[in-house]
Formats: sequence, structure tokens, C-alpha cells
Amino acid sequence: MTGLEPRGFTWVISGRLAVAERVGGHGFQHRRVRREEEIAWLKGAGVDTVLSLLPGNQNLASYAAAGLTAVHEPLAELEPAAAERVFATLRSLLRDRRVVLVHRDTIDDAVAGILAGYLVYSGLVDDPIKATALIQEILRRPLGPEARAIIPQTAGA
Repeated sequence: MTGLEPRGFTWVISGRLAVAERVGGHGFQHRRVRREEEIAWLKGAGVDTVLSLLPGNQNLASYAAAGLTAVHEPLAELEPAAAERVFATLRSLLRDRRVVLVHRDTIDDAVAGILAGYLVYSGLVDDPIKATALIQEILRRPLGPEARAIIPQTAGA
């Protein structure tokens, strides 16, 4: 496979839903050439859609120019209403048989909470405690109280 694997890349649902840090790096670490290499790697891995949770529209034009579908759901604050909006978008993308990469600058509590919450929201995992444990295992990091607060108790409508 050509290109460079994005930092923190991990499959959450094998071949369907992945997570990584912002493609190309963030802040002063962001490099155009690195972004292009990481996009090439993602395409080789089968990713066809990027769901950006960044507050701004960074990289969206680059994803589209590379032939990826770019979806922007800004997640400025980790609150249940914003999380539910992201869950619904993820459900729609995955129903359309897309292979989705979710990213923010880093894989932080917001991203971890969204992933655990989506597992419950979608009905893939029926217990929020199991979803939390599963995402903690996949990401190799604990979920803080803010992330746990957005995990629904039951599947979404």
C-alpha cells in the first residue's frame, strides 16, 4: 500500500469505521505533503469518506479533491445534542455502505465518547458500560466523565 498511515489510525468496526488524528497532523505539525501521503494511504485502505469533527473546515477541500466524500460535523463542545447529531450522521453514512474515517486534531475524549456513544446509539452494543470498555480497549485510553456523559443509555430511534 502506498502513502503514510495517519497517526493513531485504528479500525473501530473492521473495514467500515476507523478513527485517526487529523490527516496531515495538526497545528504547527500539519504538512501538505504528509496530508497527501496519508490521504493516499486511506484510499488504499478502502476509506471513501472522512467525517471531520474539527470546529473549522480544515482539509475538507483536500479530501474532496482526492475523491473522498468529506462530511463536516463540527464538535465544538461535548454535549448530548451535538453528539446525537454526529451519531445520526455516522448512522446515515454507514447505512450508505461507506467506509468512514472519523477524526479531530487528536483522538481525545470527544472522539472516544462519540465512538462509544455511536456503538450504543446504533444498537451494535446494547450496554453503555460494554461500549465504554470496548472503546477503551480499542483506543488504549480511558474515557473521562465528559465522554461517558454523552453515551446514550439505549439505542437511538
